[in-house]
Amino acid sequence: MNKISRRFCKAKRMTLCTVAALAACASQKVSAPPDLQPADAQGTIAVMHASGVQIYQCKRAADGRLAWTFVAPEATLQDDGGRVTVKHYAGPSWEAPDGSKVTGKVLRQAPNASQPDSIPLLLLQATNAGGPGLLSKTRYVQRLNTSGGLAPAQACSQEGQESRVPYRADYVFLK
Repeated sequence: MNKISRRFCKAKRMTLCTVAALAACASQKVSAPPDLQPADAQGTIAVMHASGVQIYQCKRAADGRLAWTFVAPEATLQDDGGRVTVKHYAGPSWEAPDGSKVTGKVLRQAPNASQPDSIPLLLLQATNAGGPGLLSKTRYVQRLNTSGGLAPAQACSQEGQESRVPYRADYVFLK
């Protein structure tokens, strides 16, 4: 086998390995429980992977006791290639680098059966979507594969105290 043939075979093997790796990544589906599937969704816009915190504040409950109260999420979401970074914050809202933005309200939630010590899985309906771009046609958002993020197990001791609890999740934007 001459030098050119060896290079061609090596390049062909590299291409096949790359294609196989991409196919493996593409086949990793993010699936939601049936009760978090909107019946009228018309397809997936994007699947993003979040890393951030759930923010809780110590507030006085109606019975006078102090308790952790959810305030807001703070996370960054990236696509599989790490190319697109979406900001996630109070609202709940998501904002893409192209200026498109969506705000949602929770329709349904379900416990994460595989990680019971995590924040619940969610189905949210878009209440407002704006700006041309990636998120502009979003009608629903699913929060799936959650890890962490629950309010601290220890009771809070000072009103106004804040706790930022790390979490990860996958977000699926549906049209």
